[in-house]
Amino acid sequence: MKHQFIKIDQTNIHYVEGVPKHDPADSNVQTMVFLHGFPEYWETWHAQLEFFSKTYRVIAPDLPGYNLSDKPQEQGFYEVPNLIQFIAKLIQKLAPSQKVILVAHDWGGAIAWPLTAFFPHLIERLVILNAAHPSLFTREMITNSEQRKKSEYIHELIGEGAVTKLSENGFEYLTNEVFTGMKEGALNQEQRRKYLTAWSQPGAVAGMLQYYKSMPQLAPSKKQVLKTDGPVIAPADMKIPNIRITCPTLILWGEQDQALVTQNVDGIEEYVPDVRVIRYPTTSHWIQHEVPIEVNKEIAKFITPTE
Repeated sequence: MKHQFIKIDQTNIHYVEGVPKHDPADSNVQTMVFLHGFPEYWETWHAQLEFFSKTYRVIAPDLPGYNLSDKPQEQGFYEVPNLIQFIAKLIQKLAPSQKVILVAHDWGGAIAWPLTAFFPHLIERLVILNAAHPSLFTREMITNSEQRKKSEYIHELIGEGAVTKLSENGFEYLTNEVFTGMKEGALNQEQRRKYLTAWSQPGAVAGMLQYYKSMPQLAPSKKQVLKTDGPVIAPADMKIPNIRITCPTLILWGEQDQALVTQNVDGIEEYVPDVRVIRYPTTSHWIQHEVPIEVNKEIAKFITPTE
C-alpha cells in the first residue's frame, strides 16, 4: 500500500492506495473506496485491501479527525451534510473519470448512505457493513426501546470529559469497547498496537468524538444526567429522513452488533429497491475483522460483472 495525502477544502486527508501489480498504470482498472468507522482508521480494511488490490485500484482514507488526516476544530465541519459534500469532493478528485465501488462500515456507512443518495453519479455499487440506513435507524430510535438502550453509550461520548475518559489508562475505554467486543483472535498484538498509535495522534480522540457531537438526532439518556454536547431530541419529535438509493447495494450484517438492533435491516427495500442482505447470526459489529474471508467472498461476488 502506498501512503499519500490529498488536500480537500484546505483539509489534508491521508489515504492508502493499492493497484494491481500486473498493470498498475491501467486507467481502466475500477476504483474501490473504503470508508472506516469509529474508532478505527484506514487499516481496518487490511484484509479487503490486500484481497481486492489484485484486481482493483483500492483507496482507504483516514476520515477527517482520524489518525494522520487533519482534524478540523469547527464542530460544524462534522455535520453530516458537510461530511457528504467533503467525501464527494474526495472521491471526485481521486477517481475523476469513472464511478467507484463504495464500501463502508459504521460511521463510514452513516456517510456513505446519504452520499450515495445525493451523489448517485459518483457511485456504481454500494457495500455496507453494519451501518444502519438513516431512515431505518431513525425509525428504530422512535419505535424500538432496545435501540434506544443500545445507543445510550453515545451520551458518554458526547458528555463532559469524554476526551479524557477515552484517553486515560492507555485508551482503556476504547480498548475495552472495541477489542473485547470482537471475537478472540480477530486482531493480533501488532494490529492492536497500531490502533493505540492511531489513537495517540494529536487531536485524534477529540476529532473522532466530533462525529457523535454532530449527530442529527439522538434520544435522551435515561440513566445519565451529565451535561452533553450534542443534538438530544425526544423520539416523538424525530423526523425520518427520506434517503433513497438507486444503485445496486449489498448489506453484510453481523447480528450480534452491540450498538444496532437487527431490525435496522428490516424493510430496507422501501428505500433501497436493488438490495441484497446477508446476515451473520454469530458475528458482531466488527464483521470485517471477524469473518474477512466471507466478507471478501461476498463483496467479490457482488461487484464482479456477469455476462
